[in-house]
Amino acid sequence: MTPPRRRLAIAFAALTLAGLTTACGAVGTAVDCNKVGQEVTAIMTDFNKSLANVATDPKALETAGSEAAEKVKKLAADYDGELASALNDLASGLEGMKIDAKNPTATMDSVQKMQGFTTKITSACAS
Repeated sequence: MTPPRRRLAIAFAALTLAGLTTACGAVGTAVDCNKVGQEVTAIMTDFNKSLANVATDPKALETAGSEAAEKVKKLAADYDGELASALNDLASGLEGMKIDAKNPTATMDSVQKMQGFTTKITSACAS
């Protein structure tokens, strides 16, 4: 090859490599988010199953929330940035779950916040 062609070939190879690296990063993020989604779904399914005992044991909500929060925190430790922040927010929300017989609205507010945490995780995966 002549020197100008060689430089063009090297530049093309560098640009191709940069594009593949970016694409792999996007694929990696998609895989991470898919894994996070599956794990959060499993954690929340276990949490929901634990709620069957709430009618007879009001503390079951706190226990289930604490157990789920620990699992989510452990998951968050594997990630960084917005995704870790969203997972840590979910863990905080789960830890704060309590049944207050004097203030049932507060309990419902806590439950409704779960949707916001899910939206935040989805948003972190979209960016």
